[in-house]
Formats: sequence, C-alpha cells, structure tokens
Amino acid sequence: MKSLRLALLFVSIFSFLILSSCQTASIKQNASGDPLIDGYLSVATASVSDAVDQIIGKRGYMSHQIRPLSPTKMCGRAVTVLAKPSTEKQPPSMALELIDEEPPGKVLVIVMDGPDGADVAAFGGIMCTGSVQRQFAGAVLDGGCRDVLEIEAMGFPVFTKGIAPTNSVGRYINVGKNIPVKCGGVMVAPGDIIIGDSDGVVVVPQKHAAEVLARAQELEAKEAVTTKAVKKLKSIRKAAEKNNRI
Repeated sequence: MKSLRLALLFVSIFSFLILSSCQTASIKQNASGDPLIDGYLSVATASVSDAVDQIIGKRGYMSHQIRPLSPTKMCGRAVTVLAKPSTEKQPPSMALELIDEEPPGKVLVIVMDGPDGADVAAFGGIMCTGSVQRQFAGAVLDGGCRDVLEIEAMGFPVFTKGIAPTNSVGRYINVGKNIPVKCGGVMVAPGDIIIGDSDGVVVVPQKHAAEVLARAQELEAKEAVTTKAVKKLKSIRKAAEKNNRI
C-alpha cells in the first residue's frame, strides 16, 4: 500500500511538472495574441534575415556576439532601455518599470552603452522572474547577463553579448526607456518585431512587418522545394538553378 501511495504521488508530481512546462511554453510562444507574432514563430530567423535584406535593403540581423544562453525560439515586440556608465548607485529603474508595466508578449532590449558593457550584467535572476510572471517573450542584451542557471531553469529566452557575475549598481544607470537604441549593430525602435533562435537575432521594423513575414514564408517554401530537389538530383547547383534559392 505504501509503495502504491508513493507511485501515485510520483505520477501526480510528474503530471504537474509536465502541465507547468506546457503552460510556460504556451506563454513564451505568443502571450500577446498578435497574429503577426504567430506567423514569425513559424519561420526561421535566417529566412527573416534574408527577407529583411530583400524588402528593406539593409541589414536586420544583430552581431554574432549576441548569442542565446541556450537553444530557444523567441519572438515579440520590442521595449527598450539604454544604460550608460555611471558610479551612481542606482538600480536599473527603467528596466524594472517596463517589466512591471508592459503588457504580455514583449521582448526587453537593454543596451549597456559603454566599453565594458558585456562585462556588466544588465539582467539576472530577479529580473527574469519578473519577466516570466509578466509573460514577456524574452530579453536581448547588448551587455552582460548573470544567474544563468536560474534563467535556464525558468526556460526564459535570453540573448546576450556576455556572461558576467557583476551587477550594474555603481557601474551603469538607465538613462532612457522606449527610445530607439542600437543593439548588436542594428537600430531597434519600440514596437519593432524581434525574432531569435539558435542562428541569432533579427529586427524587423514594425512598418514592414507584414511584408517581411510574407517574403520569409515564400523563401522557406522555396527552400523546402530546393532541399527536396538536392536530394533527388544529388546536385546543389542544379537544384539551386532550378528553384532560384540557395
């Protein structure tokens, strides 16, 4: 009887963990309910990058230095924070305000605009906990991140320029929120769509969002056909020439 009770307890705990994991995953996918976000979640960052090149005619991808803490998929609309070096002992008040006040589905973009920005954590466990509770889609940091194990345990998508144990108090202060910022070499305005996966992060200006998504979907469809042709023809060049995709 004792063994049966233990087995039932284990099953209950396991079921709870699976349910919690599924609920968290659904929150991360598209907590905003924005149909454009659903569309972007269905395509690869690489396809979006190519589509931005073709539609807008300039780079939309961030520097290779902005990397995911762990394999993940993220998409949402940007809210931004700019931080500058300072010895003032202030918390990152503007970032905290955005986490507490913005609606679900946002991507928090923080730029530590200084020579040692990657060595100073702009984001950590407490901010991640708040972001999860407020159903943010993820965070992109042109700066450092800490509490990596906590963040990974929460399954929250974070793309960062560096990993460091330092906090920002006495090193950086927030000087602007929801303003255009340059993150990973690309301008990001509030409301722009941010998409990230294991290939990196791409920014889509909101006024081009629908057009870029349509082109990315076209490119993915063409790539699928080309890949199938490579297998059939056993030639990349012949398949690429036939389908105009490489």
